[in-house]
Amino acid sequence: MAEIRLQKYLADAGVASRRKCEELIEAGRVKVNGKTISALGTKIDPLNTKVEVDNKSIQINLTKTYIAFYKPKGILSTMSDDRGRSCIGDYFQDRSDRLFHVGRLDKESEGLILLTNDGDWAQQISHPSHGAIKTYQVFVEEAVTRPMLANLKKGVRLEDGLAIAERANLIPGGFEVEIHEGRNQIVRRMAASQGLTVDRLKRVQIGKIRLGELKSGKWRYLSKVETTKP
Repeated sequence: MAEIRLQKYLADAGVASRRKCEELIEAGRVKVNGKTISALGTKIDPLNTKVEVDNKSIQINLTKTYIAFYKPKGILSTMSDDRGRSCIGDYFQDRSDRLFHVGRLDKESEGLILLTNDGDWAQQISHPSHGAIKTYQVFVEEAVTRPMLANLKKGVRLEDGLAIAERANLIPGGFEVEIHEGRNQIVRRMAASQGLTVDRLKRVQIGKIRLGELKSGKWRYLSKVETTKP
């Protein structure tokens, strides 16, 4: 097997996305054959090299896993929590493969979140330059008007910059919105900019991957079509 870059090895092993793996290397948390490596660009033989992260051995997984999960409300978008709070990892404790989540939803939001052990694919899905549009259903206390939705499509100014909806349509009890971005609680803040109080926020689609009929707390494997480049 040909030599590959250390960050790709870590990403392929399911440690994290390639960018996050680069950060681990630069932080001096990765060892190769017992020696700490902090410089990017190092290449290794994946079949004959001992790699450790935080002194834990990492082995490449040649089997790729892609999962769509319906995150329930009240569950953290993490694979573990040192304070013992309920998190995504609780639903996958019996799996032997090391999964990580792609992107996140805030604790009080629900809906589609993706899990994988393929760092390159995670990078494709989550990086803004690849343009994976995310669709949310937003249920609010107040009546939603068409001028409000027009404002969202025109763009609203938030404290961290302009936020623009690709599409915004009325649905019973609220509106459905499509956005490219993943800034912290951006959909809730866009709703608040129009004087709307969010009761429930549900992500129903990421790129071509739909939540569909999946029930809260359940998961399914993605099809080959769903895992191709968005």
